[in-house]
Amino acid sequence: MIISLVGLPGGGKSTVGRQLAKRIGARFLDSDAVLEERIGMPIRQFFEQFGEAAFRDHEEAVIDSLTAQSSDGALVLATGGGALLRPVNRERLKARTTVVYLRSTPEELYRRLKHDTQRPLLQVADPLAKLRELYEQRHPLYEQTAHYCVDTGRPSVATLVNMIMMQLEVAGVLRPDA
Repeated sequence: MIISLVGLPGGGKSTVGRQLAKRIGARFLDSDAVLEERIGMPIRQFFEQFGEAAFRDHEEAVIDSLTAQSSDGALVLATGGGALLRPVNRERLKARTTVVYLRSTPEELYRRLKHDTQRPLLQVADPLAKLRELYEQRHPLYEQTAHYCVDTGRPSVATLVNMIMMQLEVAGVLRPDA
């Protein structure tokens, strides 16, 4: 079983994913961390040197290999914010995993990310405007791909994990004693 978390940058995919994996006894992987390991440099540096298209090619290969490992036991996978831009990634995630969309408003994300210097797409004059643009572009893709959606708002990480677990238990994806 693979549970994939999708959403905008700063939506909590890695933080919530680590705690969810711990709670259900699964492995946790962050596709961006796996990608950085494979390309041998930080994503921001790769973006600057090779551009977004080359980055998305590598990201697609990582998503494919990580979602093909279904026999390795339970896995919680945090995806990169832009992973769903490619139709093949949306198809693979939806078909091979249980996708949970961590939905956040651009304003909430800006509050969390206003001092972040590591996210290449947010290194612009008006990060809030950029987050609004990303939301307009990506929100429909996240909704179309997700099996479940959880609004992040301001709940604690533990509360978000509980909300995800309840949705997955009700759906029969997880046993209530997990």
